[in-house]
Amino acid sequence: MEKIEITDVAAEGKALAKVNDMVVFVPYVVPGDVVDLQVKRKKHHYAEAEAVHFHSYSPLREVPFCQHYGVCGGCKWQILPYEEQIRYKQKQVTDNLTRIGKIPLPEISPILGSKKTICYRNKLEFTFSNKRWLTAEEVKQEVTYDQMNAVGFHIPNAFDKVLAIEKCWLQDDICNRIRNAVRDYAYEHNYTFSNLRSHEGMLRNMIVRTSSTGELMVIMVSKIENDGEMERFRQLLQFIADSFPEITSLLYVINNKVNDTITDLDVYTFKGNDCIYEEMEGLRFKVGPKSFYQTNSEQAYELYKVARNFAELTGNELVYDLYTGTGTIANFVAKQARQVIGIEYVPEAIEDAKVNAKLNGLENTLFYAGDMKDLLTDEFIAEHGRPDVIITDPPRAGMHQDVVEVILRAMPKRIVYVSCNPATQARDLQLLDARYRVTAVQPVDMFPHTHHVENVVQLVLKEESEWKKPQQMPTVEENNEDTLEEEEA
Repeated sequence: MEKIEITDVAAEGKALAKVNDMVVFVPYVVPGDVVDLQVKRKKHHYAEAEAVHFHSYSPLREVPFCQHYGVCGGCKWQILPYEEQIRYKQKQVTDNLTRIGKIPLPEISPILGSKKTICYRNKLEFTFSNKRWLTAEEVKQEVTYDQMNAVGFHIPNAFDKVLAIEKCWLQDDICNRIRNAVRDYAYEHNYTFSNLRSHEGMLRNMIVRTSSTGELMVIMVSKIENDGEMERFRQLLQFIADSFPEITSLLYVINNKVNDTITDLDVYTFKGNDCIYEEMEGLRFKVGPKSFYQTNSEQAYELYKVARNFAELTGNELVYDLYTGTGTIANFVAKQARQVIGIEYVPEAIEDAKVNAKLNGLENTLFYAGDMKDLLTDEFIAEHGRPDVIITDPPRAGMHQDVVEVILRAMPKRIVYVSCNPATQARDLQLLDARYRVTAVQPVDMFPHTHHVENVVQLVLKEESEWKKPQQMPTVEENNEDTLEEEEA
């Protein structure tokens, strides 16, 4: 397909064009680019293609600031000015809520952009691999085996290949300095990097966490099979400690399993503290090596302020905080509520939530661990009280239909729905529409240069005369088919 003009931005960081009434999705292009396309996959309703030649560039296009752009797979929107990025994110929220939700909506508030557009993340994880990904330029050159070790990010759709990262713009530059120093030390002293297929090799992962309080955590994850390897690993840890005295928490994990998860493994302290702390409005939050905390600290504060404002608390309310994680939102709103009950699937996160409540002197919080659909039942509500307000912040898949049905029967006066996926949020809002009216919508950009967007919705209980029969939950795939058909039209 030759001389095709890109006309719009689509889902998952791609852009789109229309060719003979077919929607074509294309990565790494922006509206206004004129390109030749090579089709990679074709379906009945749409096609996926790559730009193989540019005839002209869009006036919107910016030069990517990252040397790894287009190979790494992250930060796909850095070729768009930030003002355009947030405009398209606003459109993404609007499109999802109207096309999938199909319910009455108020005017959607302008998106809250991020003050920081680089170095905004407080956590990054890197992988060590003995089979690094070769760029197209490197394939043309001779690359010897001893150049194949790398530490960086997984290449999309190639789990066993890692792109060697020299400089990442997502986190403070201390992260780059630590990663590159560890890499160079490992090269010089012949440490083995992990083979992601055979599961051999010592060095596996490195996690770097920073905080708004200036603390710095580094977690090294390695496979250790004997005392000799443990001694060499300790030498590496001592090198890190000596080279970077600003590290306040240097931790390590021995992972001899096949998978990379560390949630079921012990974490050991080599130097410093076993945690770092975040601060927000005078509240302190303990962040351990396994803790979940929003990865954009400054925007998390903006997000939580929106959620608290939408809750409209007076001090007399019983609040349920669903999918509470480490209790950040629960603790953030507790001073404005009579009591807050947090529910979360991960037991370790609930323990962190309890610690955070105690740390902040909050005595009106309760936290429970369990699968939401099994724990949040009519019996649970009968025992703990009917909530006046529910705040829910589910994972990308949204809420299980059983959870929605319990909420509808509980009939809180208000619901605050925080979502990292407006598509599944829209599906859930369609179900909640049986008894609730959407009264406010506020998108928040947590992840500049990506297509991801957070969205906060306020719902208010309707008058009983307006109630409708609850619907069955539609699948997001069915709704996406509707969206594609509308795109074609």
